[in-house]
Amino acid sequence: MTKPNSRIVQKRDDGNWEVRRPGAARASAVTPTQATGISRAREILGNDRGGELKVRGTNGAIRQQDTIAPGNDPRSSQG
Repeated sequence: MTKPNSRIVQKRDDGNWEVRRPGAARASAVTPTQATGISRAREILGNDRGGELKVRGTNGAIRQQDTIAPGNDPRSSQG
């Protein structure tokens, strides 16, 4: 079974926000705001056959998670 495609948007030490694949050595994208980081992560996942998007808050905890189409949503209900 293949590992699901995913990206994490999290704050960097320099104050910018990064889009990173879990386990990657470097960021896929660096943006000045969280909103632009989320937008860029959605674009990257959409171009890469979909997957899971996780957003970490400033405290490091995951505050939002979303499946980007045409990813495999583990929940059968909408929302």
